Amino acid sequence: MQQQFKHPDKWRNTIDPFTLNYHNFRLVEVMGYPHAGNDVFHVKGVYNNEEITAYIKVARQKGAAIENEVAILRQFDLPIIPLVLDADFDDHPFSITSDMPGLRLSNIVGDNNDMASLEYMEEYGETLGRIHTSKVSASPVADRRFFHIPTDEMIDKLDLNFLKAYFANVPTEIATVFCHGDFHYANLLWSNHHISGILDFELSGYGNRDFDIAWSLILRPGQRFLKTEKEKSIFLSGYAKHGQYNISNIHYYMAKIYVYFLSFCGDDAEYCNYIRAWLLENCNCQ
Repeated sequence: MQQQFKHPDKWRNTIDPFTLNYHNFRLVEVMGYPHAGNDVFHVKGVYNNEEITAYIKVARQKGAAIENEVAILRQFDLPIIPLVLDADFDDHPFSITSDMPGLRLSNIVGDNNDMASLEYMEEYGETLGRIHTSKVSASPVADRRFFHIPTDEMIDKLDLNFLKAYFANVPTEIATVFCHGDFHYANLLWSNHHISGILDFELSGYGNRDFDIAWSLILRPGQRFLKTEKEKSIFLSGYAKHGQYNISNIHYYMAKIYVYFLSFCGDDAEYCNYIRAWLLENCNCQ
């Protein structure tokens, strides 16, 4: 039997999914409430006269790009990309997508003491490379704060003054490709050592190739893989099967992202120390 997530019980107030304006779907049961920015429900329902499991995503926050995600998903015909089963963009924009098999890599490798993650890194990078070669009709990616150089005030507050000179050397070589926009471990499912699902295309569109790679290589709090240079090297060798990259640009964008992450990593001393060590090692600063 295929392994699946066990999603949490209701953990905050949400819209009642039974009140949505469905067209092709009949909701039967809510089985879980995944943690997400928007209201997301793991559900059981009826589609094409068959009982299925699926995910309902309802816009909760201003700027939620559910319509963009639906338009992009409908252009793919790959078994690892969810199918759009229903959608509506009026009073309460929502989408319903097919359930995908598999587990997050974090669930598979656990504490990763044996570096089991190494077996997954090549396909991890290769899959992003394939996405970047996609010929999809899409708009430019929406602006995000992580695209911008952190302010001097933020840098000073974090005692990272050495980064000001580093950030002054803005990359001039920008390669534009179709970007996933949020390609990281929480949006990928794996089964039998292969990617079985790619999720969350809300932020997708045409944008900066090397930033999209940088976003995928950033270590998130609690993440126990992609911490070593060996893992990142294998990831990039997989990516290189489908396209080029600029490692200096990738490091530049990783540094920007890490400053923002450091500004809200809170009391996670281990994670904050990792970021500071990475910045000192990779930013060519005195």
